[in-house]
Amino acid sequence: MRVPVDWLREYVAVPADATGAQIAADLVRVGLEEEGLHTGGVTGPLVVGRVLTREPEPQKNGKTINWCTVDVGDANGTGEPQGIVCGAHNFDVGDLVVVILPGGVLQTPQGPLEVSARKTYGHVSAGMICSERELGIGDDHDGILVLTRRFAGDDETLARLEPGTDAIPLLGLDRETVEINVTPDRGYCFSIRGVAREYSHSTGAEFTDPALDLAARAPAATEGGFPVTLADDAPIRGHDGCDRYVARIVRGIDVTAPTPRWMATRLTEAGMRPISLPVDVTNYVMLGLGQPLHAFDVSTLRDGITVRRARAGERITTLDDVDRALDTEDLLITDSGGERALAIAGVMGGADTEVGPETTDVLIEAAHFDAVSIARSARRHKLPSEASRRFERGVDPQLAAAAAQLAVDLLVKHGGGVADDEVTDVGSPAPMAPVAMDLGFPTRIVGVEYPADEVVSILESIGCEVSRDGEVLTVVPPSWRPDLTTAEDLVEEVARIDGYDRIPSVLPTPPGGAGLTHAQRVRRVVANTLAGQGLSEVWSAPFVAEERYAALGLDVPAELARSVRLANPLSDEQPLMRTRLLATLVDSVRRNVSRGARDVGLFEIGLVVDLKGEQQAAPTEDVGVRPSDEVLAAITAAVPAQPRHVAFALAGERDRAGWWGGGRGADVTDVIELARVLGEALAVRVTTVTDSVAPFHPGRCARVALDDGTVVGHVGELHPKVVAALGLPARTVAGELDLDLLTTAAEGAVQAQTLATFPVAQSDVALVVDEAVTAAEVESALRSGAGESLESVTLFDVYRGDQLDAGKKSLAYRLAFRSADRTLTTDEVSALRDAAVAEAGRRSGAVQR
Repeated sequence: MRVPVDWLREYVAVPADATGAQIAADLVRVGLEEEGLHTGGVTGPLVVGRVLTREPEPQKNGKTINWCTVDVGDANGTGEPQGIVCGAHNFDVGDLVVVILPGGVLQTPQGPLEVSARKTYGHVSAGMICSERELGIGDDHDGILVLTRRFAGDDETLARLEPGTDAIPLLGLDRETVEINVTPDRGYCFSIRGVAREYSHSTGAEFTDPALDLAARAPAATEGGFPVTLADDAPIRGHDGCDRYVARIVRGIDVTAPTPRWMATRLTEAGMRPISLPVDVTNYVMLGLGQPLHAFDVSTLRDGITVRRARAGERITTLDDVDRALDTEDLLITDSGGERALAIAGVMGGADTEVGPETTDVLIEAAHFDAVSIARSARRHKLPSEASRRFERGVDPQLAAAAAQLAVDLLVKHGGGVADDEVTDVGSPAPMAPVAMDLGFPTRIVGVEYPADEVVSILESIGCEVSRDGEVLTVVPPSWRPDLTTAEDLVEEVARIDGYDRIPSVLPTPPGGAGLTHAQRVRRVVANTLAGQGLSEVWSAPFVAEERYAALGLDVPAELARSVRLANPLSDEQPLMRTRLLATLVDSVRRNVSRGARDVGLFEIGLVVDLKGEQQAAPTEDVGVRPSDEVLAAITAAVPAQPRHVAFALAGERDRAGWWGGGRGADVTDVIELARVLGEALAVRVTTVTDSVAPFHPGRCARVALDDGTVVGHVGELHPKVVAALGLPARTVAGELDLDLLTTAAEGAVQAQTLATFPVAQSDVALVVDEAVTAAEVESALRSGAGESLESVTLFDVYRGDQLDAGKKSLAYRLAFRSADRTLTTDEVSALRDAAVAEAGRRSGAVQR
């Protein structure tokens, strides 16, 4: 919201010497956010000049330029006339014009333009004679700004216009505009009226509410007013779409009459472009009071207006010439029969009833619409209009008559119209709901002592009606504050008006003895371990397209059955929640490689969605009220499982090449190692067994499992077709593990043990097994058979050759035994080794070589 300082002074007694920066600081003190401070944007010497000579010079390109000499007084430092080339022709010798001299800067849409003396068309042009658009005070660019015409009839101003006079204050280019950010709960500040009220709260300056006088002058409703029917048969959340509608008619308007310059200036400073008198008047009232208005051409209306919800299949062409399909939740302004849509209420008018050059009679609509209805329609149709921004934040329902009266006054005065005596004012807004609050509540919540009288005084100062019964206050918020619905809202107002700077800054003392949870510690260990292995952590958005499942070589129907489809996705191209981290991690790999990273190692820890069964719709409840236990249980039941996973990917070289020798590309053994390293860091023993699952290469994939056989994930080299489909480097390897399963397995896994001081005894054994038997299976059998004295098993050799039958291989293991209470004898070690070999033979068919 842009607030011109001069306009603000009409509503509140801003000191004459107050600057825009000081006003912004005062507004920040009561919780408004400053966005910026704007002025005319012209710097440097901008002066009044009198044209002394004007010599037209035709050019070879068919254009005629004027070589002029202009008297700029002593502004150029010499007193000599200034030679300037000008392409406009709407001025003559003797006219007073606006001249920017070398060194001055104009603000253009392309950025700042510094004016300098330069040679052009055979002359040295020392400056510019400016148009309204170049000065940023209007849209006229057909000719230059001639001051003798602009101030025609203002003899006092013309009398003091001398060559060399500073034109910046003359044209209001030194006027300041404060820009603030209006939060959703402070919709009343989307007006000069609301901001002036806040400035008064901050500084104590006297505030004059213009709506009071306007409301007092507004005539009461009559029986002969323009017929309006409120017929909302489908209220949202029980709130009628329109609970008040004021209509006033002004006849005989000259719509071609110019908008008063002061009004056009204020609209421009507030960030709106002047268009025509009726439109400018409605915008001016909206900016000033906060009540959006709409102007209808009376000749295009039938016998009356009906406000209702849209019907299925209904359409409307709005003022932007877009044909729109309407939703049954859209609130419409229609003709008396309800058959023709005239406007999307509170959002945008229809093209059929637009005020045009032939319009003479105008109906002014000042209505109060339901905030939720307008917000939904504006978002549904992607029409964030100035009106909808105000309605969706809550407009004062008592303001309609005053706003309509101001619009009528301006149209009569500047458009030459005559106001009808008949007035329409239908509907009855619900009164503001009272809020009960304990007098000591602000002190308990904020931590600052607020005396009872001060609490009452602050609430009354913001417009509340306060009654006291012992230690309990009953507070009725003002009509312009629909955000005040709870005691906590009132506490915020007390703290805000009293001053946030009074609230002490106290560093909270964290309770001791809690620390991180087991799951948090596991995540930190995993992240630190992978970072220690040279990988970088990334985050990727959890949204995917159906095509990603196909690119990964997955079973698309099965993945879709597990996927949650978003009802309102950020991107229509990615409407699904990911079921695995690799579906999005590969994007990070590709992006890094495309930007020049040759060797990439990335990992991500995040949630995935695993939908089991049909996707359930969660029930909804109104905000501000705690849902029942049954509703909370239904919401919880509708939320699918969201396990936490860790995924990693490697591409390029794992061991870098250099002067020390050649490098080594990342391969499947590297991701197997990462899985084993994570298990060791968490004190969880994991095993890897050959497997074949998408999206991995069928011969270079391993299943990662716990001792009890629980599968926690897979690692391997991505399938060549997957690599090609995703644009990844060749031989990219990756893996994904269920971190929740690892977290559970790691709980209590670390047990303190007394270090054995007795010597270790080692025994080697070579076992011949079928080619299909994995080393992990044999190792598991050896561990099971060797008993508790076995300290470690290490595979140190694999042999395939002529000394073995076809389809056989020899696995050589080193078994290390140690007892905690004695030195093992040779016979004991041999017996333990034989037991281990026997178990391996029983479970895997191993034969000692």
